[in-house]
Amino acid sequence: MDLTRSVDFLLDNAGPVIQYRLRKEILANLTKAEEENLLEQVYQTQYFRLLQTYIKPNGYIGSGMHSWDHWRGQTLHETPLQDGETAARLLSYYAVPKTHPAVANFVAAMRDDQTLAGEFSYNLPETARYRDRFLGMNSGFCLTLLLCAMQAMLGYGDDPEIESARGISLEAFKRMLQIHSLSDITKIRAAQGKYHYPYLDEDTYCPSVYHLAVLAYSKAWRSPENIRMMADALNHRNAILPEKGDVQVKIHGRYYAVGLLFRKIQPFRPEVASFILHRRLLTEMAMLGVGERVGVIRESSASVKEAIDADGILRMRFRSSQDKHAFIKGTAYPTAYADVRLETDKKRKYALECDLTFWAVQFLHLVNEGSVSG
Repeated sequence: MDLTRSVDFLLDNAGPVIQYRLRKEILANLTKAEEENLLEQVYQTQYFRLLQTYIKPNGYIGSGMHSWDHWRGQTLHETPLQDGETAARLLSYYAVPKTHPAVANFVAAMRDDQTLAGEFSYNLPETARYRDRFLGMNSGFCLTLLLCAMQAMLGYGDDPEIESARGISLEAFKRMLQIHSLSDITKIRAAQGKYHYPYLDEDTYCPSVYHLAVLAYSKAWRSPENIRMMADALNHRNAILPEKGDVQVKIHGRYYAVGLLFRKIQPFRPEVASFILHRRLLTEMAMLGVGERVGVIRESSASVKEAIDADGILRMRFRSSQDKHAFIKGTAYPTAYADVRLETDKKRKYALECDLTFWAVQFLHLVNEGSVSG
């Protein structure tokens, strides 16, 4: 599909982050001077400057990672960007080079046990979380897997330090092909209650959003066979999983639910204003190089093409102003479950249309790359 109108719209209206990513990743037409100029504009954006205020002398950014904003009356995060995961996602989504001190020092801190032990010692739950940081790697509820996913997103996904996480992530998707329903790998809690969902044992393989991120942001695992397996696994999981469902992970007798892919992934539709793990998941799936071999990607690609056919601009068909407000508010910060947003000034003309249209161009570009290479 010819995306000239979409690209022209972005070049005329988008802010520096989209301009940089569009020209760097998709058009590949930046000179060194142009790249340096756009990066400097990125570094002057509101959220990047705010993030810099949260950088500690040891290189770690913020407090914790996918952690509490408040604890027993104490405010731990003044803004969502003070959480380590949100900070890492912003740096990744803004495509800040891995050599930038904020990125390189953050990754070094995530790889230093002494630094991490100190960073996760500010309350008892976080101390226990660090102590048990290797538990749950297979099932997805695991601090080490989260740290590996963030390092991969920051450009370090093919390093030897991430090799184990890559192998486990690949195996988690491979195991999906061996089951016919979630009941094959989940257990039922003896006591019944409102939040007593079926659960996985910590060592049971089941793919989470963090397994997906590790693979999406790395290359070392890729072979024609592995890419085909991932396409088959993604198709199979969508075929066997329910529209809605909640599953927990059992660790040390306690039950947790975070970052798990236990629901059917729906194709993109402009009339469905979802901003929680929707477009982001579709993007990361496309990043795997599977092209249109995955049904939900194929359906989403067709829907996006139809939606931008008139003038090249992707727009959501909100049912009400309240839906639009919730959509914009829900993506204000790059938190653990929010879809990606690169235009931070919601009052800026065409801000929402630029975010959506960039996603459309990026998504179709990734799908085409996967289809060609496949």
